[in-house]
Amino acid sequence: MSQTMPTEAAPATDISIRKVGAACGAEITGVDLSGDLDERTFAAIQGALVEHQVIVFRDQDISTEEQKAFGRRFGELTVHPFAPSDSEAPDLIVFDNDADNPPWGTDVWHSDETFRAEPPLGTMLRALIVPDYGGDTLFASMAAAYEGLSDHMQKFVSGLEAIHDFKPFRQLFDDDAESRAKLRQFEDRYPPAVHPVVRTHPVSGRKVLFVNPQFTIAIKGMDEAESRAVLELLFHQAEIPEYQYRHHWMPNTLVFWDNRSLQHYAIHDYYPNRRKLERITIKGDRPYSDIPAIDADVIRTRKGARAISQSAHGGHAPKE
Repeated sequence: MSQTMPTEAAPATDISIRKVGAACGAEITGVDLSGDLDERTFAAIQGALVEHQVIVFRDQDISTEEQKAFGRRFGELTVHPFAPSDSEAPDLIVFDNDADNPPWGTDVWHSDETFRAEPPLGTMLRALIVPDYGGDTLFASMAAAYEGLSDHMQKFVSGLEAIHDFKPFRQLFDDDAESRAKLRQFEDRYPPAVHPVVRTHPVSGRKVLFVNPQFTIAIKGMDEAESRAVLELLFHQAEIPEYQYRHHWMPNTLVFWDNRSLQHYAIHDYYPNRRKLERITIKGDRPYSDIPAIDADVIRTRKGARAISQSAHGGHAPKE
């Protein structure tokens, strides 16, 4: 069931929420994130996050600890298993990129960490140093992307489930025995996660496309060729400009996005110039759908023997 939407009571401060994108994006002013927010102001920010999916706070000269304190108002902060962080502050990701440390792995459409059984609720990213040009971040509303599909395609993909994996991070492991053993440890800790292709947002109740090219590897139970074709079609939805908001970074800007309904793409066109941002991630819950999962028999291929059973494998089995 959907949670209750945050109250829309007028905030106690002079907060202003201005829409900056057709499908997603709003800029919030009149708020100082360095101090404690009263409940009515906090509720207004919660509501804006759900409604606009990505919210922007300019001119926030705050400390790392103040950013983390703001994030904790929304939930527990999580530790990314692969991203660069300080050993003394593992819940803080630091993206400090320049000619000697090129940006990596974020110039692809994705929702953060969907390889987890419980992907993040949201992400807060704060700019400290920005280049003179370039380095924008694109955001795409996957609720709008779902709504933009034809009625027939919406019905077709609803009820499907997809498999998510930490595939881009596998290249961080070498091919020696020690690295392979370490990789197996991470595979045990983060086994492939299965999420609805169309999830229901737990607050707004909107339907959201929840597959992305960075972490989604297959449609569960579907023939590989069919799965690849369906995913490519759905991946393309994030690339449609009408569903996007393009954010231009300035120092002391904090951006907070709803990972449950949004994808993003960090443009690497600023290299070799320097760009430094600090990120925190807020724990989410297990994605669900109001639409029951489709029975495996409906999804499986009708080709040859596989039309009879996918549990029989012609005598093939792992050997000791």
